[in-house]
Amino acid sequence: MKMVAAFLNIACGSRLLRRAARTRTAPGARALFVILFGCFFFSSTVSAQTLRIAAADLQYALTDLAAQYEKQTGAKLAITYGSSGNFFAQIQNGAPFDLFLSADTGYPKKLVDAGLAVRDSLQPYAVGHLVLWYPKDSPLNPLDGDLKTLLDSRVQKIAIANPEHAPYGRVAVAALRAAGLYDQLKSKLVFGENVSQAAQFVQSGSAQAGFIALSFALSPAMAGGKWVGVVAPDLDALLVQAAVVLKSSPNHQTAVSFLAFLKTEDAQKILKHYGFAPPDQLLTGAAKP
Repeated sequence: MKMVAAFLNIACGSRLLRRAARTRTAPGARALFVILFGCFFFSSTVSAQTLRIAAADLQYALTDLAAQYEKQTGAKLAITYGSSGNFFAQIQNGAPFDLFLSADTGYPKKLVDAGLAVRDSLQPYAVGHLVLWYPKDSPLNPLDGDLKTLLDSRVQKIAIANPEHAPYGRVAVAALRAAGLYDQLKSKLVFGENVSQAAQFVQSGSAQAGFIALSFALSPAMAGGKWVGVVAPDLDALLVQAAVVLKSSPNHQTAVSFLAFLKTEDAQKILKHYGFAPPDQLLTGAAKP
């Protein structure tokens, strides 16, 4: 199909269009019409096979999920990673995504309310977790005093995702406030554009500690680091992650199909492997890291 589509795209150049306009005989006009119709049909079909996904905090899990889904369906996924808030702004400005996987439910709901997303498609798909992470060679251990270890003078910089547009950053600030430590530590905070960049800061040594997603702490890239789950009242509720199909998507059925795939046992096993819990476990206590 790709070879046919490529041929038809070439055939649909301006020269052929001009020829079609000059063709006077019925058989010749019909033949050119068939080629032109085929061009539009095949090019749109190939385009529709690629599902464009905007995703937050899912770099490792979504790589495996995409491979599984592509193997099962033959569809192709084009994934862009970033912060939920930045994606929200981009989608408002017409960014050409089909599906939005947010680290919270707030931004997808706002898109539905703004008439930019399909209301019936909105669904939670996982619960994320915030952890405090130290490099493996750090002299400090978060288990020794939980968040209070951040008061140590050897911790000069603490990486978090920007709370202005990243749910993990907002939860990190809320956790520090709940522990009564925010005012003492706010001068140490360095903000990543998203939770991925916050993880890079602490992994590279630019920060001595960091608030990151559990999925990053469990990744091969950060294996060996020391971490502890951040637990405070109602914080998990802020990281119930939701997906929504955008109204502008030409790939509506494929997007809905991928949402259905996220609910399958195979997909949930992958998410669990990377530290995500099913949303229906939020109130049971089983969602705690």
